[in-house]
Amino acid sequence: MKDVIVIGGGIVGLATAWQIKQQSPNLTITILEKESGPAHHQTGNNSGVIHSGLYYKPGSLKATNCIKGYDLMLDFCRKEGVDFDLCGKVVVATDDHEVPYLETLFSRGEQNGLTNLQWLTPEEIKEHEPYVTGVKGIYVPQTGIIDYKEVCQKLESKLVELGVSVFYNEKVVEINHQGSSSDVVTTNNDYQAKLIVNCAGLYSDKVSKMTPLKPDLKIVPFRGEYYQLKKSSEHLVKNLIYPVPDPNFPFLGVHFTRMINGGVEAGPNAVLAFAREGYTKSDINLPEFLETLAWPGFQKVAMKYWKTGFGEMYRSFSKAAFTKALQKLIPDIRECDLETGGAGVRAQACDRSGGLLDDFHILENDHFVNVCNAPSPAATSSLAIGDEIASRVIKRF
Repeated sequence: MKDVIVIGGGIVGLATAWQIKQQSPNLTITILEKESGPAHHQTGNNSGVIHSGLYYKPGSLKATNCIKGYDLMLDFCRKEGVDFDLCGKVVVATDDHEVPYLETLFSRGEQNGLTNLQWLTPEEIKEHEPYVTGVKGIYVPQTGIIDYKEVCQKLESKLVELGVSVFYNEKVVEINHQGSSSDVVTTNNDYQAKLIVNCAGLYSDKVSKMTPLKPDLKIVPFRGEYYQLKKSSEHLVKNLIYPVPDPNFPFLGVHFTRMINGGVEAGPNAVLAFAREGYTKSDINLPEFLETLAWPGFQKVAMKYWKTGFGEMYRSFSKAAFTKALQKLIPDIRECDLETGGAGVRAQACDRSGGLLDDFHILENDHFVNVCNAPSPAATSSLAIGDEIASRVIKRF
């Protein structure tokens, strides 16, 4: 029997196991992942941005973990030889009504400890990004790019060196708790441990409900679809270009991202996925989709944001509409500059009252720690989240 089982081989699960080992090397750990390798879902399908902490409400778990996680991530990557590039980004107000929101972002950034933020005039915006048009901007020097799959591969290899057991193709189907231990039943085997840590991402709510801690929320999957700039058009973007996000919606809007391994992504939009692993429009899991539609919280979200939702869906099917959204930032961009890119699915926790949880949400008792919501910037924050979970785990031994 192990001391700890971590369910989930994405970056949060791996970082959690890593931090437990750093704090208490003698604890024995098993990681269970249903896929054939690490980082198959949210971690491996994001845009690879190292977030600085600009957007998040000061004092929130998001803000504190992002700042701490940023430093831990860079330190880990430097020690382990993982490439990253602190290239900076510009956040651009394209009209006057967005300027107050941009000012709020600047203030939040300063409150969250960011230094050397710069206000940009329209002319100064073009010094950073020559093809961008805006009325006012912010330059954020701390933002960077990385390949989080490479981070996960490095974490996995270091964990194995430290004696952690990592098992793939092990989908958890049942958890039975009795006395001082729990039996985790997978599609192939049974595993026992004193403490279970649920980092199951897209399925965190389902795994949570296998434990005595049954959260009154549901994971609603939102697909983010990307285009890529053709090689001949990559000159339009030097680094990272972001719009001012809608303060009422927990997504950052379509933006441009230079990738660490080459190329430039444009996107994502945010459309309801018809499956938790709905990476394409044709990916439909009818039971999961009906489960989403039946959730009272989602019904309230749909009523509140139906106009925004239809706009995102229209962009999903219309390259012209997607291009028009991108032209707010780069007027010179054309449909012919874009080719279809990848897609990711965000595990967005939604409570019964229709609240889209915008912060990290952890439920725990003496035998279980359930990470029920780990939204962006979870990848940037992963080592800080892992450190926080590790400190809670170690108190139980």
